Formats: sequence, structure tokens, C-alpha cells
Amino acid sequence: MNTIIGRLARHRLAIALSAVALMAGVSSASAQSVIKWLHLETNAGRLATWQEIAAAYEAEHPDVKIEFQFLENEAYKAKLPTLLQSSEAPSMFYTWAGGVLEAQIATGALRDITPAMDADNGAWRNSINKAAVDGMTFDGKVWAAPVQSGVVSFFYNKELFDQAGVDGTAIATWDDFLEAVNTLKAAGINPIAGGGGDKWPLHFYWSYLAMREVGQDGFAAAKGGEGFAGEGFVRASEKLIELGALEPFQPGYLGATWPDAMATFADGRAAIVLGFENTATPTIQGGAATDGKGLEQSNIGRFPFPVVEGAPGLITDDFGGINGWVVTANAPPETEEFLKFFTNPENQAIVAERNAILPTTIGAEVGVKDPSMAEAAAQKAKATWHQNYLDQDLGPNVGRVVNDMSAELAAGQISAEDAVQQIQDAFSLEM
Repeated sequence: MNTIIGRLARHRLAIALSAVALMAGVSSASAQSVIKWLHLETNAGRLATWQEIAAAYEAEHPDVKIEFQFLENEAYKAKLPTLLQSSEAPSMFYTWAGGVLEAQIATGALRDITPAMDADNGAWRNSINKAAVDGMTFDGKVWAAPVQSGVVSFFYNKELFDQAGVDGTAIATWDDFLEAVNTLKAAGINPIAGGGGDKWPLHFYWSYLAMREVGQDGFAAAKGGEGFAGEGFVRASEKLIELGALEPFQPGYLGATWPDAMATFADGRAAIVLGFENTATPTIQGGAATDGKGLEQSNIGRFPFPVVEGAPGLITDDFGGINGWVVTANAPPETEEFLKFFTNPENQAIVAERNAILPTTIGAEVGVKDPSMAEAAAQKAKATWHQNYLDQDLGPNVGRVVNDMSAELAAGQISAEDAVQQIQDAFSLEM
């Protein structure tokens, strides 16, 4: 570990010197290869880190130029299929594991990066967490370079919990959670910040409840062909209806975006948010807050999604994403080399420290400094099962229906049976 830290310090200096050199005009004006890097990153700090790493690579490879291209998240999803078939296709772009990646593979627009992963006796492959590589693998071929993984958890405002007399550390079951919601409401506190306008934040609830109700084996059987209309999925849907009936979310949540939900939590206008491992970091929630500061780190607690008593799902079964970078079919051959550079332990430790992510590169976890991120890393280390986001794992078509049904269930606009049938109908069309 000390070796990595020492290398990391030297690597920071190399990146800084490379960036200075490039700003002084030592970039390659006559670059023979242009790597078009398409991303959807809106956080200026994260983008600046990527640009520094790209500058360091360009300094070492004067015949390569890295060109950053941006699309907003929803535009990214909508325009990417057309873009991939055009002459303006990027060299590399951001992707999600599971069905989203599988659908992208089916377009024929991606390049299998297995040869690059396995070169030099598997040097690149062996530098990355095996589960992350497996998540980007279909039919024995690796189609994306993993860079981060995640786990969705509940984060809560300790002061508001204390005010209501709720002990966040004692919430272990779904009934415990509902009791906490009722207690917060009785104290005049909005229990939960929700982003119903985007819908996908509410799919976290349905997905976790389904995982708890049917367990890993039941979920695997559903994806394997049994489908999602069984009793366990109906029970999960009923529990989301039950939660929604308590009116636990902030007023207007069905029209709120995820940034709106983050602001609601960061401003102290709701006590709980179910979100990503970096939700409670000072950078993320502070940036969403009205005052630009948000909650003090010491005021944020965290607990995993509770279990359903009597059901097979375990508290150590977690839910989240695996993200990475895809190389397109006609990308310059240097693209894989740059991705190998970008995902090395030194660079990913810097990204982890500055950008609040859980890196997939082995050894890069030394960069995880934020306490809540460290807790997330500890939870992932104990995971008995990691389920990818359903709106990614089941593919964009089924995922869209899961998101829609989650929002409708929370709002009490559909029955449990009808919701799972719509999910099953969409799933059947993909079989």
C-alpha cells in the first residue's frame, strides 16, 4: 500500500507538470490520432481531473490528441444510438453494465477490448476488480473498461432524527423503516427527499424491495425466464404502495428531479434520501444545497436498505451500478492504451480522492478519503450479492417500464398486480 502511495505522489507531480507543459504550448498541433471522448459529466471538478490525466497522456504521446465532447444525460441516452451509426461517432463513451451495454453491443458499433485486456499476460485485466470486469463481459468478451462501482444506501440527517426521537442505527427491517417515517411525520418533518420527476430514483425502492422479497436465487430465476409477475414481486410492489400511502416525500416530489431531491436533503428540508454512495459527500450534497454548503459531514448518518422479515433477501445483498468506458469500432488503436493509462492505480486513486467514487482498479481505494465513501466501500466488501440497477441490467426498454411503474406505485396510481404485469410484458418482449 505504501508503494502505491509513493507512486501516487510522483504521479500527481507528473500530471501537474504535464498540464503545465501543455498550457505552455507543448501539445501536439499535428496529432495523427484524435481520441474523441464523449461524456455526460456536469461536475467541473471531475471533468478537470479527467482533463489533467488526458493532458499527461498527451504529453507522453505527442502523436495523440484527446478531444472532449459533452452531452447532457437525457440527450446522451436519446442521441447516442444515432450518433454511433454516424461519421461523428465518438472513440469512447460512458456506459452502464447490464442490459444497457448489451443493447449497445448489439448495434455492432463497439469494439471488443478483450485482446487489450489480456495483453502482457492479462496485465490490464488483472489490475481491475474481477466482479467489475465480469459486469462488462458478454459471451466471454470484455466490452468496456470499468472505472467505478456503487452501492445505494439510505442517508439521513442526524439532527432531524434526534429531533423526532428516531435512532437511525436501529433501522434493520422494513417495518422499522415505516415506523421511522411515521415518527418523523408526527414530528412535523418531511421524512424522505424523492425525485419522482426523473422516476429512476424511485426505482431504487422497488428494486431493493424486490431483492429483499425474492432473494438472489429468486431474482436469478426471474431474469432467467420465470419473469417478474410472481408473488414476491407483487409483495414488493404492495410495500412500495404502502410507503407511498404514508405521504413520506416532500411536497411536489412527483415533479422533482434528482438534483431537486438532493437540494431538499442538503437544505435539511427532508430527513432521508435513498441514493448513491457519494450522495452524502460534502462535494455532492453541498453543491446541491441552496447555500452551497449543505449539511455538515458529521450530521449525516447512513444505513443499508432494511430487510423484509421472513423473506430470503439479506442485509448484505446490495444494489448499485458498474460504470465504465466503451471503445467504438472505428476508434483509433491508441484508445485502449489511453484507457489502460486512465484506469491505472495511480490515476484512479486521484480520481477516487477528488471525485468521490468507488474505483474498480485494485489498489486505487487508497484514494477514498471521505468517511461516507469509506463506509460504502466497507459495505461492498461484505456484499453477498451485488445487483446492477434494473433500468440498466434489464435493458433500456424494460428498465423504462420499471422506472415508470415505480413512480406510479409510489403515487398509488396503479395496483401491484397491474404494475408487475406491465414489467413482465416488457420483459417478455425482450426474451
